[in-house]
Amino acid sequence: MINFPRFLPSVAAVALAFAALPAAAAQFELQAGRSYMDSHAANAVFAEGVLAEHPLGDSGLHWAPDLSLGWIDGRDIDRYRHARYGTREAIWLAAGGVRLRAGEPGDWYHHFFYSFQVALHSGRTQALSSPYEFVNSVGWQWHHLSFELRHISNGSLHEPNRGETMALVGAGFEL
Repeated sequence: MINFPRFLPSVAAVALAFAALPAAAAQFELQAGRSYMDSHAANAVFAEGVLAEHPLGDSGLHWAPDLSLGWIDGRDIDRYRHARYGTREAIWLAAGGVRLRAGEPGDWYHHFFYSFQVALHSGRTQALSSPYEFVNSVGWQWHHLSFELRHISNGSLHEPNRGETMALVGAGFEL
């Protein structure tokens, strides 16, 4: 069961940030795919806003603020049915961080990216057992299409730490 009162401030903060996106965003993406925990799959859906890119000094890297709202469905796994943290609960996530790209916008490799975010979520499961998680994504984006691999876990700061690893396909819209 989702503990909405505990999660409501996080959802409100990210919703307000998404409301401000039209003034500052470069891209809004809807992403969907499958998430895996111990070889057990579940559906995952994310809405992601990537704000305008900025050069990181003279390093050749560009960074952009990155905000996400996500949902990962639960899965029924017998061996965790009576554990302290189960697997049946669907999880809502609110995350914020930075997306990094190398090179200039015209370079062929500028389409590849790495993203790091910190997330708060609605519940605790075998995969996501702490009140905060770290989100790491690597992917490729070209115009309105993106492909990415994403891993979410707490970095072994709390057990269990099975994490969620997903493959996502996204459709982007310029704002």
